[in-house]
Amino acid sequence: MPYRTLAFISLLALTSLLTGCHSAKVLIPPNLRPPAEDSGEALKLARQQLQQATPCCSNFADFSYQNMLPWQPRKFILGSGSMVANLGGTPSYFLAFRLPSNAKLPYRVALKSELTGRWLHSSYLFAPTVVVLDEGFQPIRSEDVDLCEHMGWSDETTGAFGSTTISSDQARYLVVYSSAKQQSGNTYWEQSPASIPTTISTATLKMTSAGSFSIVHGPDGTLWVGMMNSTYAKAIDNAICHKPAKGDGVFNALPTPWSRGNGSNGSHSP
Repeated sequence: MPYRTLAFISLLALTSLLTGCHSAKVLIPPNLRPPAEDSGEALKLARQQLQQATPCCSNFADFSYQNMLPWQPRKFILGSGSMVANLGGTPSYFLAFRLPSNAKLPYRVALKSELTGRWLHSSYLFAPTVVVLDEGFQPIRSEDVDLCEHMGWSDETTGAFGSTTISSDQARYLVVYSSAKQQSGNTYWEQSPASIPTTISTATLKMTSAGSFSIVHGPDGTLWVGMMNSTYAKAIDNAICHKPAKGDGVFNALPTPWSRGNGSNGSHSP
């Protein structure tokens, strides 16, 4: 076969391959695809499992504090098989830690909750409540931790971040659970479809017109807890906690020659 004929056939094959690539459907990230399953079924089942679990205790003095608070955030999975406490009449999975005696006060404890669920729209979060206890297991301070979303370049910097500060020299123990208020709440989540072609986002994603929504809180999930490190501190500082307020627009914010004028005719100094 002549060389020119072979080259022409190869060119045709390459053109056909490229055309096929362009005509293929654009891939949508898995977490942005619409859920095929009932979005509330997994959460309903998780709540049923928690209600059916037998609480181990309802008094802070009965908890086990064998685990020291990790020196950097560590992953904990709360769910079926985890210890359950009944605090204030509300069952919750929990974690209990001894606080370091040699840490310089004040110091921060980092927390990060991961999305539970395969699809973004059907996911939920374990929202933590922290209780700081003294050596007699008496509460010094209790706090429902606010979670703020941060989408980083890695799993470590992606999730719903929060923190609490240990400032009392009487603090000896830390309990992390989820109060009734936290379990019935939600966390603001910004996921704008603007970066995805309109034809795809309209037909496939079926997201809210504002590009943001709330992730409901649930009874179980993956939670990272430990002493604050630079990675978590940076994520928390740049996290999104609520929908930003609408401004007047970038043009109104920028100085213009007529806005700097000294007279009503818009004149200005050079």
